Amino acid sequence: MKRIGWIGLGIMGSPMATNLLRAGFEVAVYSRTPSKVAALEKLGAVAASSPSEVASFGDVTITMLPDAPDEEVVLFGPGGVVEGAPPGHVVIDMATISPAATRAFAARLATHSVEMLDAPVSGGEGGARAATLAIMVGGKKEVFDRCLPIFQALGRKVVFMGPHGSGQMTKLCNQVAGVLTLQSVVEALLLASAGGLDPQKVLEVLSAGSADSWNLRNQGPKMLARDFAPGFFVRLQQKDLRIAMETAGELGVPLPGTALVRELFRVVEAHGGRELGVQALVTALEKMAGRTVA
Repeated sequence: MKRIGWIGLGIMGSPMATNLLRAGFEVAVYSRTPSKVAALEKLGAVAASSPSEVASFGDVTITMLPDAPDEEVVLFGPGGVVEGAPPGHVVIDMATISPAATRAFAARLATHSVEMLDAPVSGGEGGARAATLAIMVGGKKEVFDRCLPIFQALGRKVVFMGPHGSGQMTKLCNQVAGVLTLQSVVEALLLASAGGLDPQKVLEVLSAGSADSWNLRNQGPKMLARDFAPGFFVRLQQKDLRIAMETAGELGVPLPGTALVRELFRVVEAHGGRELGVQALVTALEKMAGRTVA
Protein backbone atom coordinates (compact mmCIF):
# COMPACT_ATOMS: atom_id res chain seq x y z
CA MET A 1 0.00 0.00 0.00
CA LYS A 2 2.10 2.86 -1.31
CA ARG A 3 -0.58 5.31 -2.49
CA ILE A 4 -2.33 7.09 0.36
CA GLY A 5 -4.99 9.77 0.53
CA TRP A 6 -4.93 12.17 3.49
CA ILE A 7 -7.82 14.34 4.71
CA GLY A 8 -7.28 16.90 7.48
CA LEU A 9 -4.13 19.04 7.67
CA GLY A 10 -4.30 20.54 11.13
CA ILE A 11 -1.67 20.72 13.85
CA MET A 12 -1.27 16.92 13.77
CA GLY A 13 -2.33 16.05 10.23
CA SER A 14 0.19 18.19 8.34
CA PRO A 15 3.35 16.78 9.97
CA MET A 16 1.99 13.24 9.80
CA ALA A 17 1.28 13.52 6.07
CA THR A 18 4.74 15.02 5.67
CA ASN A 19 6.31 11.98 7.33
CA LEU A 20 4.53 9.67 4.91
CA LEU A 21 6.01 11.62 2.00
CA ARG A 22 9.46 11.39 3.57
CA ALA A 23 9.00 7.64 3.99
CA GLY A 24 8.45 7.25 0.24
CA PHE A 25 4.66 7.01 0.07
CA GLU A 26 2.71 8.75 -2.65
CA VAL A 27 0.22 11.02 -0.91
CA ALA A 28 -2.82 12.95 -2.12
CA VAL A 29 -4.12 15.56 0.32
CA TYR A 30 -7.37 17.43 0.87
CA SER A 31 -8.18 20.27 3.24
CA ARG A 32 -10.71 23.08 3.34
CA THR A 33 -7.72 25.43 3.76
CA PRO A 34 -5.92 25.81 0.40
CA SER A 35 -2.71 27.14 1.97
CA LYS A 36 -2.24 23.91 3.92
CA VAL A 37 -2.61 21.87 0.74
CA ALA A 38 -0.14 24.14 -1.05
CA ALA A 39 2.47 23.59 1.67
CA LEU A 40 2.24 19.81 1.21
CA GLU A 41 2.32 20.15 -2.59
CA LYS A 42 5.75 21.76 -2.26
CA LEU A 43 6.90 18.56 -0.54
CA GLY A 44 5.58 16.35 -3.33
CA ALA A 45 1.96 15.69 -2.38
CA VAL A 46 -0.84 15.66 -4.93
CA ALA A 47 -3.63 18.18 -4.33
CA ALA A 48 -7.16 16.74 -4.38
CA SER A 49 -10.33 18.74 -4.82
CA SER A 50 -12.63 16.53 -2.72
CA PRO A 51 -12.62 13.56 -0.31
CA SER A 52 -13.92 11.46 -3.20
CA GLU A 53 -10.88 12.33 -5.30
CA VAL A 54 -8.61 11.50 -2.36
CA ALA A 55 -10.20 8.05 -2.05
CA SER A 56 -9.86 7.34 -5.75
CA PHE A 57 -6.14 8.16 -5.62
CA GLY A 58 -4.90 5.10 -3.80
CA ASP A 59 -5.31 2.11 -1.52
CA VAL A 60 -5.90 3.88 1.78
CA THR A 61 -7.60 7.08 2.94
CA ILE A 62 -6.47 8.49 6.28
CA THR A 63 -8.61 11.04 8.09
CA MET A 64 -7.48 13.39 10.87
CA LEU A 65 -10.56 15.47 11.69
CA PRO A 66 -11.91 17.18 14.83
CA ASP A 67 -14.93 15.00 15.69
CA ALA A 68 -17.45 12.41 14.51
CA PRO A 69 -19.77 14.85 12.66
CA ASP A 70 -16.82 16.03 10.56
CA GLU A 71 -15.88 12.42 9.86
CA GLU A 72 -19.42 11.54 8.81
CA VAL A 73 -19.59 14.40 6.28
CA VAL A 74 -16.21 13.52 4.79
CA LEU A 75 -17.03 9.83 4.52
CA PHE A 76 -20.67 9.85 3.48
CA GLY A 77 -21.60 13.39 2.42
CA PRO A 78 -21.71 14.76 -1.14
CA GLY A 79 -18.33 14.18 -2.78
CA GLY A 80 -17.40 11.96 0.15
CA VAL A 81 -14.94 9.12 0.43
CA VAL A 82 -17.47 6.39 -0.36
CA GLU A 83 -18.12 7.96 -3.76
CA GLY A 84 -14.52 7.48 -4.82
CA ALA A 85 -13.37 4.45 -2.84
CA PRO A 86 -13.05 1.20 -4.85
CA PRO A 87 -13.95 -2.15 -3.25
CA GLY A 88 -11.29 -3.22 -0.78
CA HIS A 89 -10.29 0.36 0.01
CA VAL A 90 -9.27 1.03 3.63
CA VAL A 91 -10.27 4.09 5.66
CA ILE A 92 -8.04 4.80 8.67
CA ASP A 93 -9.39 7.30 11.17
CA MET A 94 -6.48 8.65 13.23
CA ALA A 95 -8.43 11.32 15.13
CA THR A 96 -10.28 10.80 18.41
CA ILE A 97 -14.01 10.13 18.18
CA SER A 98 -16.36 7.96 20.20
CA PRO A 99 -16.02 4.16 20.03
CA ALA A 100 -19.76 3.93 19.25
CA ALA A 101 -19.44 6.29 16.27
CA THR A 102 -16.43 4.33 15.04
CA ARG A 103 -18.34 1.06 15.08
CA ALA A 104 -21.27 2.69 13.26
CA PHE A 105 -18.99 4.15 10.57
CA ALA A 106 -17.24 0.81 10.09
CA ALA A 107 -20.59 -0.92 9.55
CA ARG A 108 -21.70 1.72 7.02
CA LEU A 109 -18.41 1.53 5.13
CA ALA A 110 -18.71 -2.26 4.97
CA THR A 111 -21.90 -1.88 2.92
CA HIS A 112 -19.71 -0.13 0.32
CA SER A 113 -17.07 -2.91 0.51
CA VAL A 114 -14.70 -0.53 2.29
CA GLU A 115 -12.68 -1.56 5.36
CA MET A 116 -12.00 0.68 8.35
CA LEU A 117 -9.42 0.93 11.11
CA ASP A 118 -9.63 3.31 14.07
CA ALA A 119 -6.09 4.35 14.90
CA PRO A 120 -5.97 7.37 17.23
CA VAL A 121 -2.58 8.61 18.35
CA SER A 122 -0.85 9.98 21.42
CA GLY A 123 2.23 12.17 21.55
CA GLY A 124 1.03 15.61 20.51
CA GLU A 125 2.48 17.85 17.83
CA GLY A 126 6.04 16.97 18.82
CA GLY A 127 5.38 13.26 18.34
CA ALA A 128 3.66 13.93 15.04
CA ARG A 129 6.65 15.86 13.73
CA ALA A 130 9.23 13.37 14.99
CA ALA A 131 7.21 10.30 13.91
CA THR A 132 7.35 8.99 17.48
CA LEU A 133 3.61 8.75 18.13
CA ALA A 134 1.96 5.94 20.03
CA ILE A 135 -0.72 4.45 17.78
CA MET A 136 -3.56 2.27 19.10
CA VAL A 137 -5.52 0.42 16.44
CA GLY A 138 -8.93 -1.24 16.27
CA GLY A 139 -10.47 -3.21 13.42
CA LYS A 140 -9.75 -6.46 11.60
CA LYS A 141 -6.32 -7.92 12.32
CA GLU A 142 -5.68 -8.81 8.68
CA VAL A 143 -6.40 -5.21 7.61
CA PHE A 144 -4.12 -3.94 10.37
CA ASP A 145 -1.31 -6.21 9.15
CA ARG A 146 -1.62 -4.82 5.62
CA CYS A 147 -1.45 -1.25 6.89
CA LEU A 148 1.33 -1.74 9.46
CA PRO A 149 4.08 -0.13 7.30
CA ILE A 150 1.99 3.05 7.19
CA PHE A 151 1.73 3.16 10.96
CA GLN A 152 5.43 2.44 11.35
CA ALA A 153 6.21 5.54 9.28
CA LEU A 154 4.17 7.65 11.69
CA GLY A 155 4.88 6.27 15.15
CA ARG A 156 7.31 4.53 17.43
CA LYS A 157 4.83 2.27 19.22
CA VAL A 158 2.01 0.61 17.26
CA VAL A 159 -0.34 -1.78 19.05
CA PHE A 160 -3.32 -3.68 17.66
CA MET A 161 -5.99 -3.44 20.38
CA GLY A 162 -8.89 -5.54 19.03
CA PRO A 163 -12.09 -5.08 16.99
CA HIS A 164 -13.60 -1.81 15.71
CA GLY A 165 -13.72 0.84 18.43
CA SER A 166 -10.89 -0.68 20.48
CA GLY A 167 -8.41 1.93 19.32
CA GLN A 168 -10.77 4.73 20.30
CA MET A 169 -11.51 3.14 23.67
CA THR A 170 -7.77 2.92 24.34
CA LYS A 171 -7.35 6.58 23.40
CA LEU A 172 -10.01 7.55 25.94
CA CYS A 173 -8.03 5.67 28.60
CA ASN A 174 -4.96 7.62 27.47
CA GLN A 175 -6.78 10.93 27.78
CA VAL A 176 -8.07 10.10 31.25
CA ALA A 177 -4.60 9.15 32.48
CA GLY A 178 -3.05 12.13 30.73
CA VAL A 179 -5.27 14.86 32.18
CA LEU A 180 -5.03 13.46 35.68
CA THR A 181 -1.24 13.42 35.43
CA LEU A 182 -1.35 16.98 34.09
CA GLN A 183 -3.48 18.01 37.05
CA SER A 184 -0.95 16.45 39.43
CA VAL A 185 1.83 18.56 37.88
CA VAL A 186 -0.24 21.73 38.30
CA GLU A 187 -0.94 21.00 41.95
CA ALA A 188 2.68 20.08 42.71
CA LEU A 189 3.98 23.30 41.14
CA LEU A 190 1.37 25.42 42.88
CA LEU A 191 2.28 23.88 46.25
CA ALA A 192 5.98 24.39 45.54
CA SER A 193 5.43 28.03 44.68
CA ALA A 194 3.35 28.66 47.80
CA GLY A 195 5.96 26.90 49.92
CA GLY A 196 8.77 29.15 48.76
CA LEU A 197 10.59 26.55 46.65
CA ASP A 198 12.32 27.12 43.35
CA PRO A 199 9.87 25.43 40.95
CA GLN A 200 12.62 24.70 38.41
CA LYS A 201 14.49 22.70 41.02
CA VAL A 202 11.25 20.97 41.99
CA LEU A 203 10.81 19.81 38.39
CA GLU A 204 14.42 18.66 38.30
CA VAL A 205 14.22 16.46 41.35
CA LEU A 206 10.68 15.12 40.81
CA SER A 207 11.52 14.04 37.28
CA ALA A 208 14.30 11.87 38.69
CA GLY A 209 12.04 10.01 41.11
CA SER A 210 8.77 8.12 41.39
CA ALA A 211 6.69 11.21 40.52
CA ASP A 212 8.23 11.41 37.04
CA SER A 213 5.89 11.65 34.06
CA TRP A 214 5.81 12.93 30.49
CA ASN A 215 3.65 15.85 31.62
CA LEU A 216 6.08 16.72 34.40
CA ARG A 217 9.06 16.81 32.03
CA ASN A 218 7.33 18.42 29.06
CA GLN A 219 4.40 20.48 30.29
CA GLY A 220 5.88 21.56 33.64
CA PRO A 221 8.61 23.73 32.09
CA LYS A 222 6.07 25.29 29.73
CA MET A 223 3.87 26.25 32.69
CA LEU A 224 6.80 27.96 34.40
CA ALA A 225 7.78 29.75 31.19
CA ARG A 226 4.16 30.85 30.61
CA ASP A 227 4.35 29.08 27.25
CA PHE A 228 0.78 28.15 26.40
CA ALA A 229 1.28 27.59 22.67
CA PRO A 230 -0.77 24.55 21.66
CA GLY A 231 0.75 21.17 21.10
CA PHE A 232 -2.83 20.04 21.74
CA PHE A 233 -5.69 22.51 22.04
CA VAL A 234 -7.81 22.94 25.16
CA ARG A 235 -10.94 22.77 22.98
CA LEU A 236 -9.92 19.38 21.58
CA GLN A 237 -9.03 18.08 25.01
CA GLN A 238 -12.49 19.08 26.18
CA LYS A 239 -14.02 17.23 23.23
CA ASP A 240 -12.08 14.11 24.19
CA LEU A 241 -13.09 14.40 27.84
CA ARG A 242 -16.73 14.80 26.82
CA ILE A 243 -16.49 11.54 24.87
CA ALA A 244 -14.74 9.85 27.79
CA MET A 245 -17.44 10.92 30.23
CA GLU A 246 -20.24 9.89 27.85
CA THR A 247 -18.64 6.49 27.29
CA ALA A 248 -18.05 6.02 31.01
CA GLY A 249 -21.73 6.83 31.61
CA GLU A 250 -22.79 4.22 29.06
CA LEU A 251 -20.59 1.66 30.82
CA GLY A 252 -21.58 2.69 34.34
CA VAL A 253 -18.00 3.61 35.29
CA PRO A 254 -17.32 6.52 37.70
CA LEU A 255 -14.56 8.93 36.64
CA PRO A 256 -14.59 11.58 39.39
CA GLY A 257 -11.08 12.86 38.76
CA THR A 258 -11.70 13.23 35.04
CA ALA A 259 -14.92 15.11 35.74
CA LEU A 260 -13.03 17.53 37.99
CA VAL A 261 -10.33 18.26 35.41
CA ARG A 262 -12.98 18.79 32.75
CA GLU A 263 -14.56 21.46 34.97
CA LEU A 264 -11.18 23.11 35.53
CA PHE A 265 -10.63 23.26 31.78
CA ARG A 266 -13.98 25.05 31.59
CA VAL A 267 -12.44 27.78 33.74
CA VAL A 268 -9.63 28.07 31.19
CA GLU A 269 -12.20 28.27 28.39
CA ALA A 270 -14.23 30.90 30.25
CA HIS A 271 -11.16 33.15 30.30
CA GLY A 272 -10.56 32.87 26.54
CA GLY A 273 -8.27 29.84 26.57
CA ARG A 274 -9.98 27.47 24.12
CA GLU A 275 -7.16 27.81 21.59
CA LEU A 276 -4.35 27.49 24.14
CA GLY A 277 -2.36 24.34 24.80
CA VAL A 278 -3.55 22.00 27.54
CA GLN A 279 -0.72 23.16 29.85
CA ALA A 280 -2.88 26.27 30.34
CA LEU A 281 -4.75 24.14 32.90
CA VAL A 282 -2.39 25.72 35.41
CA THR A 283 -4.12 29.08 34.97
CA ALA A 284 -7.39 27.71 36.37
CA LEU A 285 -5.83 26.77 39.71
CA GLU A 286 -3.74 29.92 39.76
CA LYS A 287 -6.94 31.96 39.64
CA MET A 288 -8.36 29.90 42.51
CA ALA A 289 -5.18 30.31 44.58
CA GLY A 290 -4.52 33.95 43.73
CA ARG A 291 -0.88 33.23 42.77
CA THR A 292 1.18 31.98 39.84
CA VAL A 293 3.65 29.09 39.73
CA ALA A 294 6.31 31.04 37.78
